[in-house]
Amino acid sequence: MKPAAKKLLIAAVLLLLTALCLLFLFGSTDDMVTVIYDVDSDQITSPIRLALVTDLHSCDYGEGQEDLLAALQQADPDAVLLGGDIIDDDLPRDKAEEFVTQAAKIWPTFYVSGNHEYRREDMADIKAFLRASGAVVLEGHCQTLTVNGQTIQLCGVDDPAGIGDPAFDRQLFQACQETDPTLFTVLLSHRPERIDQYRAYGFDLVLSGHAHGGQWRIPGLLNGLLAPNQGLFPDYAGGRYDFPDCTFLVSRGLARETTFVPRLFNPPELVIVHLT
Repeated sequence: MKPAAKKLLIAAVLLLLTALCLLFLFGSTDDMVTVIYDVDSDQITSPIRLALVTDLHSCDYGEGQEDLLAALQQADPDAVLLGGDIIDDDLPRDKAEEFVTQAAKIWPTFYVSGNHEYRREDMADIKAFLRASGAVVLEGHCQTLTVNGQTIQLCGVDDPAGIGDPAFDRQLFQACQETDPTLFTVLLSHRPERIDQYRAYGFDLVLSGHAHGGQWRIPGLLNGLLAPNQGLFPDYAGGRYDFPDCTFLVSRGLARETTFVPRLFNPPELVIVHLT
């Protein structure tokens, strides 16, 4: 290689490394943000506010999970929806259980499982703990929630990694059978990549997590680098996706110390949904 070409190559490599360092310096953060979505429907005559907590992965949000609980109290939801992977498969259950115990004392709390919880092989005990804490465990069923005279339905399904696809399909069908078409209906399911399947059942709002925001995001350029079960450049890494028949919201989740690679321009998030 000619000296001039070698110098140019070295300069290009140094420039690339500098750019990457700057990206991580300014884009890497573990500070939680609250993201608010407004969802309008003719079936809603009195507003309801839902909090979506997903992919906590037993992470630490302060003494007694005070940071996460304070963010919830500031948002003042009418219900808290736990969208799976609240408990991690490697970290102890303590921090997740601290959060659920406190949250269920304050708000109506609803839960569906995630894939990491099933990896622990103590799913039955996890669900028993959740029920004992006051949370409703949704396993292919629907529950009504009434706030200020407005009633909606909250439906949920287990993660297919734990129960298998046939049982997952049966739970989804059963949840659909329980819905009242006159009510606004929410489906809580951990997996975003199955949105086409969810849409076939007529839910008004679908809430998911699992994708962790695609780990790396660059505003205006990259909406997610890699997500489980979606691969590179996932379609549903995190955010809002409007379809003619439903609204789909994917939380980037709250995992931080358990993530395999650092989050880039992708802070952990608490999602608040305003139904109006």
